[in-house]
Amino acid sequence: MKFVFSFLVSFILLAAPVAAQFQSEEESRSWTLDNGVIRSVFALSSDGEFRLVSLTRLASGKTWRPSQAVSLFRIRTSRGSVDENTRFDLIEHSHRAIARQGMRQTIVLEDRDKAGRLSLELEMFAGQPVLRYRTVWQNRGPNPVWAQTADPLPWSLEIPDESVRVFRVNQWANHGRDANFEPTATTLRAGSLPVNMVTGAYGRQCTWLAVRDSRDEGLFLGWEFDGRMDVSIFKSPALQISSSIRELNREISPNGSFPVPAAFIGLFGGDWDEAGYRTQRFVEAAVAQPARDPNFPYVMWDSWGYQQNIDDVILRQNAEIAARIGVELFVVDLGWARQIGDWRPDPRKFPNGLRPLSDYVHSLGMRFGIHFPFAEAAPTSPVILANRDWMSPVDYQYFNARSLCLAHRPARDWLIAEAIRMIDEINPDWILTDGENMVKHCDKRTHTHDPADSNYANAVDGINFVVSAIQQRRPNVRWENCQNGGNMMTYSMVRRHVTSITSDDSGDITTRQAIFGATYPFPPRYTDRYMPHNAFHQYNTRSYMFGGPWIFMNQLPFVKPEELDLAAREIAIYKRLRGRIRDSKVLHLSARPSELGIDAIGAWHPPSDTAVVFVYRAQASPTSFRVRLRDLSPEKSYRIRFENSHLTYDLTGSRIATAGIQVPLTSMWYAEILYVEPATPNTDPEDHSQIE
Repeated sequence: MKFVFSFLVSFILLAAPVAAQFQSEEESRSWTLDNGVIRSVFALSSDGEFRLVSLTRLASGKTWRPSQAVSLFRIRTSRGSVDENTRFDLIEHSHRAIARQGMRQTIVLEDRDKAGRLSLELEMFAGQPVLRYRTVWQNRGPNPVWAQTADPLPWSLEIPDESVRVFRVNQWANHGRDANFEPTATTLRAGSLPVNMVTGAYGRQCTWLAVRDSRDEGLFLGWEFDGRMDVSIFKSPALQISSSIRELNREISPNGSFPVPAAFIGLFGGDWDEAGYRTQRFVEAAVAQPARDPNFPYVMWDSWGYQQNIDDVILRQNAEIAARIGVELFVVDLGWARQIGDWRPDPRKFPNGLRPLSDYVHSLGMRFGIHFPFAEAAPTSPVILANRDWMSPVDYQYFNARSLCLAHRPARDWLIAEAIRMIDEINPDWILTDGENMVKHCDKRTHTHDPADSNYANAVDGINFVVSAIQQRRPNVRWENCQNGGNMMTYSMVRRHVTSITSDDSGDITTRQAIFGATYPFPPRYTDRYMPHNAFHQYNTRSYMFGGPWIFMNQLPFVKPEELDLAAREIAIYKRLRGRIRDSKVLHLSARPSELGIDAIGAWHPPSDTAVVFVYRAQASPTSFRVRLRDLSPEKSYRIRFENSHLTYDLTGSRIATAGIQVPLTSMWYAEILYVEPATPNTDPEDHSQIE
């Protein structure tokens, strides 16, 4: 007898409730997951082969089908492989509602040798064209086994096109000398060399890629792992994607489990901006650490403009000025502690500790933050003098400190307890994490992790475990990711941090280049920027205004009064725009920024059908730039406004998409902000003179 079990739950998709259905058919042993946006179908065949059947974007009807068996798991252990060729028996399956308007289907399979069980978790979320998945392998044998390879991206999909385009984005590598969030598109044909990526801490690329066919139907993939991972994409003629976690040698004890890092696949139709937007909306909806504050991202001040030459008097002087110009979060950077790894305030700089400064900053109406490179310790710090074996054997050279191996349980436990003590004594609202390669290499045989499992262990048992444990015990403290610049841009990082630096302290053009690339894979709030200038003018303030937290890094007592007034006015503009940019589709409207060109980046906010565009002229000779926005309603009339020139006129959406909006740029080192909003019913007739 055929038995069909279905579960219906009300989701909110945009403004309308939509019934999402997870359906299981016992007779055919198939599972259909449908949230009204995409549909995925999986099946377990009569001979025990588990596979993806199809993945469909419902708006277009585009269906992606496997070219060979796709199982969503590919693991090799010391006992053998667990992959699309493994034959399974179904043990159990269930589905339930989960947090953040999600549904989870769990399918438990046992291999026919009864050596292990595999739990596959499949998740969908309201209104998101994305399937998130994770596998956990359990050792059911009497002896330990070792997971030696794992592939979180085991995809093989039919694609009839002769070629496809593959898109990915670099990280901040080698302090920006090797890479600064460059976006790269490659045309991939059957027989051509594969596109290769190295991701994770100190890798080359962000943990994201997107693919488009000739009809601009595409898919994107993201993976939630901070360690190093190799990814390969090639065409054969099918689209083949595979990956491998580096240096994996994970012991799985009897009845123990090995979780493969979670990943997600999403479908989109359109250009790379659309791929980025759909990724970002999903990440905000289902993956990222919630910011909790509708006024986030913040205007911040960070003390690194003084390097480590800070004390209580200097910081109080800056705090008073920062509060006056509109700063919301005041961060004390490196130099406050006795030394790195000895997390108590330096008594020469702070005779009464940091708590009085924290209280003073709070009394000014600002939040208080501290810099915390928790995986580093000076060779003469008490923790290293007492526990020299806790160090990683690799000297990463972070301000002459040495690295702690966070996968070593005694070091990890000490660090968690020390962080809790520090938070309770200082009362910060914010922690800025930092360090040199946060997924350390360690092959010591005296540590609690397997010496050949450094990469996975220092990611999962190390940084992930430490940050999560501290956050669970002190949940009101928000965390910012730095890692000496944006060299750990992963979807595991966003689960534990509310923002991340991109290009570190690096100047106007370099910062805009980083924002240009990072706003493809990551929501705008994960692109914070350090502004180091002591002389303010609109070109540099606006170079740091688009994206996540705007971080002043200046010696404020030495800034001229008129420039502080300018900063206050610019901060007011930023606060008006930050929510709209945070929740918008990022529009990359020019080539990547350069000193000899004009660059433009914008944000279109679908709920309000409004847009804001930043246009920058560095040393370019043209005195204007034409902005074309293609997401607006063609027949609707829009009011165009300029921040500097105060020009105002109306254009239709179709005119804006085709002829564009002419933006005057009257001099070099000039920045303009353009606003596009639906016009009121009784507006003046369309004025074409402004765009000729």
